[in-house]
Amino acid sequence: MGSAFSQTFPPKPVFSVEQIPDLTGQVIIVTGGNAGVGRETCKAKKAILNRYVAGKNRGVMMPPVEQRTANGYDLQFGTNVLGHYFFSTLLLPTLIHTAKNSPLAHGHARVINTSSSAVYFAPKGGIAWETLGIDTSSTAACRKLGTSTLYAQSKLGNVLFSNELAKRYADQGIISSSLNPGNLQTDLQRHVPWPLLKIMNLFLYPASYGALTQLWSGTSPDGESHSGKFLIPWARVGDAGPNSHDEKLAEKLWSWLEEQAKGH
Repeated sequence: MGSAFSQTFPPKPVFSVEQIPDLTGQVIIVTGGNAGVGRETCKAKKAILNRYVAGKNRGVMMPPVEQRTANGYDLQFGTNVLGHYFFSTLLLPTLIHTAKNSPLAHGHARVINTSSSAVYFAPKGGIAWETLGIDTSSTAACRKLGTSTLYAQSKLGNVLFSNELAKRYADQGIISSSLNPGNLQTDLQRHVPWPLLKIMNLFLYPASYGALTQLWSGTSPDGESHSGKFLIPWARVGDAGPNSHDEKLAEKLWSWLEEQAKGH
């Protein structure tokens, strides 16, 4: 868990919003732009149309286990992973078309998935598949695993999905990366018990810091080399741990996501 600890105290940022190049004529789509990291990312907006960067931030952290999505999935995995998969695949035809046809795209479109340092605390094997159903046994499995581990599982899901997206669509111009934005003061901690939150606040940074890594990857020339990479605070390349390199696990997750999205 040393990697998670080292990311709690990252070195001084070497990238700033002043280094964002001119983005005139380009599109950046940010989910969760009304609060937290998404809102801070939107503050750096610089124009519209033709190169696409899709940054997905909106998430749920440690809600009561009994809270489920409208379709009955664990709220954290349903929101943080399944929802982002569905949104990304809806955008894929446009992303690919833009990468191939827009002179501003330079042959690629970038997709950035927001993960977390919690990725290092995912359950044994990476994903507890019994928690991903929509029946009562799945709810019981979720209760047994606990909300904090379910959150970590969903954050690993972000990384695995991002890596698989990079592998499947690299030849069509898709650059897909995932990142830990840092330990930040946002409304994401709204479900965290107060005693724990009081301790966490000692190690949290202003939300504006959280936008740095995704702005770096989404707007700078460096981002062209980030496909399949895991990025860490502030604007550095890191590693999401052994589970993130399990290609069979990533393929299995992709197949599961694909199956759940059928008919929608």
